[in-house]
Amino acid sequence: MLNRVRSAVAHLVSSGGTSSQRSKSPDLPNATSAPPAAQETPKTSREKPGNQVGAPQKTAETTVSFSRPTFLQLSPGGLRRADDHAGRAVQSPPDTGRRLPWSTGYAEVINAGKSRHNEDQACCEVVYVESRRSRSVTGVSREPSHNQGFCFYYWGLFDGHAGGGAAEMASRLLHRHIREQLKDLVEILKDPLPPPLCLPSTPETPGVSSPSQLVSPQSCWSPQKEVTHDSLVVGAIENAFHLMDEQMARERRGHQVEGGCCALVVLYLLGKMYVANAGDSRAIIVRNGEIIPMSREFTPETERQRLQLLGFLKPELLGSEFTHLEFPRRVQPKELGQRMLYRDQNMTGWAYKKIEVEDLRFPLVCGEGKKARVMATIGVTRGLGDHNLKVCSSTLPIKPFLSCFPEVRVYDLTQYEHCPDDVLVLGTDGLWDVTNDSEVAATVDRVLSSYEPNDPSRYTALAQALVLGARGIPRDRGWRLPNNKLGSGDDISVFVIPLGGPGSSYS
Repeated sequence: MLNRVRSAVAHLVSSGGTSSQRSKSPDLPNATSAPPAAQETPKTSREKPGNQVGAPQKTAETTVSFSRPTFLQLSPGGLRRADDHAGRAVQSPPDTGRRLPWSTGYAEVINAGKSRHNEDQACCEVVYVESRRSRSVTGVSREPSHNQGFCFYYWGLFDGHAGGGAAEMASRLLHRHIREQLKDLVEILKDPLPPPLCLPSTPETPGVSSPSQLVSPQSCWSPQKEVTHDSLVVGAIENAFHLMDEQMARERRGHQVEGGCCALVVLYLLGKMYVANAGDSRAIIVRNGEIIPMSREFTPETERQRLQLLGFLKPELLGSEFTHLEFPRRVQPKELGQRMLYRDQNMTGWAYKKIEVEDLRFPLVCGEGKKARVMATIGVTRGLGDHNLKVCSSTLPIKPFLSCFPEVRVYDLTQYEHCPDDVLVLGTDGLWDVTNDSEVAATVDRVLSSYEPNDPSRYTALAQALVLGARGIPRDRGWRLPNNKLGSGDDISVFVIPLGGPGSSYS
């Protein structure tokens, strides 16, 4: 029975669920038409199917290129297969290659034709952080040692929209920004004492040069607020996201940083998992059958009050086209003077107000569910990039309403005794649009129970099963799930990180 389960999964992964015609051209991806895609609602109405991931757009006479995570080790033929919207074969790191750190499982599949290329990106790294104060007086780096620094494990999923440039750039650089932010914290995080209020000066940061010149806590406030080591790591991650977004703003023209991306990042550092999310990707822990959410989606609905408050405080951002108030539907001119249901930035419930001329403007937040939009344009409210995004047929920028700061949740691995079946699952919205937490937990139990606990391939098999389950199989009316509902026509990317396997005892 177990062998049959494994064989079935392997067959689906290798075949993509169907036999499809492929282009004989060695340069261009398959042009065979795909099955009709699921009725996806793109995150932004300004989707540009012609944009390419990680490469400038080229003319029809030149090779069309795009990028996938390097750890997939795809050959040129493998790249063309990964770019095939018709077959939608699931991609994973090869069994014969070097495994991902921590025995991590990974799988991905391209969309069903929503965009020209796969706009998701992923990164999995082990990053060494050297203390900023491990340099000599001359500024020359000393030979690194474990006493001078530490390593952190890093996983990142980046879901691009309106082009793949932002996701590709973030996948290459965000962990470097995090490393830079952590350099000031190496000695502090290793010290069990509370963090100092001020850092001593370094050759790179001249200023306060002696302890006697440090600012006294009593001169700022009394008593001093308690600051934990966890909050320092969280602050480092938050600053890194902000710096990444600023870099995108500076380089968006010269480096083809088109569009924007949601970012879901996990750090393992000194016994704890830090899960940072900006967008609508999500992460859950499945521990002994229990589901522990480690993130939440940031959409126009979940952040309605923040958006409305900004519109209320800065009405110039709305121009003469939008109102910060929300109504159950668009107000009609014939309803002027009537009392209609509404809510503002301070309200979670509804009340009645007299309709005035200003209320005829388009609402800042409209729609519901996957169709909810900010300024009738974009369906996510946090992420990186989108610096050029404007309201359709308008000059109003949307970026002021979008936050690049993630929400960071902390999970202490040392507080629990984990077994090999306890995992942290990360997925872009292509997974969660058609799969709920309970279904993911059921798949975790079904797949992992069919493998030996010490089999390192079990987590990749689980990632593949999750992607296959969300993609479905091709039928006459598109990709369908076993219950005949539409499967996900979006890009799908999944990491599976074992909490009780290799790495859980690292510190």
